[in-house]
Amino acid sequence: MEKLRTELRTFASVREWQSFHTPKNLAMALSVETAELTEIFQWMQGEKSHEVDDSTLQHIAEEVGDVMIYLTMLADKFDLDPLQCAKEKMKLNEKKYPFPNDRC
Repeated sequence: MEKLRTELRTFASVREWQSFHTPKNLAMALSVETAELTEIFQWMQGEKSHEVDDSTLQHIAEEVGDVMIYLTMLADKFDLDPLQCAKEKMKLNEKKYPFPNDRC
């Protein structure tokens, strides 16, 4: 994760994009990229969304990459590690949605 953060900082720095990468702008860009990912699946039948051709899979991979990039850059602005944030959120979700005892 730290390697990706460093690479993204360098990528933006050499292009002098830092002034554009405010938390607000990064959150908005993340939202746009998430919408682009969603758009791929918009008119697919639920079960068909499991069965995509190679071209669609490539498109999905590119949009997932965009989402990861903007999420990482936004988290970096607040010195957050997205992986650690996800782990902590899962702990909260385990408390909020406990495993039913009748499934043992």
